[in-house]
Amino acid sequence: MKFGTICDILRGKSGSSFPLVVAVTLALVIVFSGISEYIRLMIVAQGVRDAVQSTVISTINDNYDNVYHGVREGYSGAYQPSASDFEESLDYGDMYGRLDQLLGLRKENGYHVKYAGDDMEFRLSGLSVDLDNMPLAPVSPDNSRGLLADAVIRLEVPVSFGGKNLPPMVINLRVQAKYMPIF
Repeated sequence: MKFGTICDILRGKSGSSFPLVVAVTLALVIVFSGISEYIRLMIVAQGVRDAVQSTVISTINDNYDNVYHGVREGYSGAYQPSASDFEESLDYGDMYGRLDQLLGLRKENGYHVKYAGDDMEFRLSGLSVDLDNMPLAPVSPDNSRGLLADAVIRLEVPVSFGGKNLPPMVINLRVQAKYMPIF
């Protein structure tokens, strides 16, 4: 079918364009429904990522009191004086507890779940946090390294389209935070 034929059908007064208008309208509704579901998934993922980042930053800040202030040397790491030496002192904190409080999650069957009414909005699992401490008195102090926290968490968001449940969106969110002395 050529474009000119479609225009002639739309301009005609015989009523034969009605099925075409209905088909175009339904196609647009389906496309906009898909776009809105995609936007919902991205908003949920961004909100969870922001909450995890806030939690990781809080964990790094909690390690601040354990930081050996090597201002003259230009480095810092989480160390405590111990007898005649220093020993590493890292505090991982209760990150799931903070996430539960920030996002209003409930713990169920090994998952941390967020509900919207009676429906599950998303669930989190598999939180892994790695604190990378700056070496104490390195040969060449590298201020760019600092005390680094790297967190990975699994996010599952149920997907529905056209009244049918589809496989959930499952992604691993990765967040980093670093403590680095400014002065």
